Amino acid sequence: MGLSVIIPALNAAASLPATLAALGDAPAEVLVVDGCSTDATVQAAGTARILHAPRGRGGQLAAGIAAAEGPWLLLLHADTRLAPDWEIAVRAAMADPGRAHHFRFVLDDPSPQARRLERAVAWRSRALGLPYGDQGLLIHKGLLAAVGGMKALPLMEDVDLARRLGRARLAAMPAAAITSAVRWQRDGWWRRSARNLTCLGLFYLGVPPGIIARIYTGRRQG
Repeated sequence: MGLSVIIPALNAAASLPATLAALGDAPAEVLVVDGCSTDATVQAAGTARILHAPRGRGGQLAAGIAAAEGPWLLLLHADTRLAPDWEIAVRAAMADPGRAHHFRFVLDDPSPQARRLERAVAWRSRALGLPYGDQGLLIHKGLLAAVGGMKALPLMEDVDLARRLGRARLAAMPAAAITSAVRWQRDGWWRRSARNLTCLGLFYLGVPPGIIARIYTGRRQG
């Protein structure tokens, strides 16, 4: 299959086993890039290949990409489970190496708020060409290199890459990536979504990703 699945992880012991189990027995290299977790993330990775990198999703992804052996890369969050038909969708997408391919965003929550958010994400991905990392991204190494590679950003690395690819080089796959809704349940649906939009706007205004990361996580500088 020639596929390397790269999963950046930070304190993901609770979610990572389900993410890995959903990959099934696909003939793919699986790399978990740990960002100095303080829980049992490394143990939860099981038989996956373990790499270590400083905390920051962009840097962790870059480390995994550098070590990956396959010509195709599947970038996947540690709290995102692929639907059972993911491998069929990926194999079909591999016939189109000139574009990057993302999954359909789905939340593991039955509420109307979750369905509204899924529709908004579908529109954003289709109309604006801005799939986020929790939708997964399948990309050939050649295309990634052609647009400048993965930048070691602490946040917004997915938006940065999508912008460099452009809408014409992004395509949706007919399979779901099911993401944990715990962040929205914890922070509130509107509050969490508003924070995400604020971070996106700040990124487009040129605010450094390090500052955006502190706003996103609520951490103070110093």
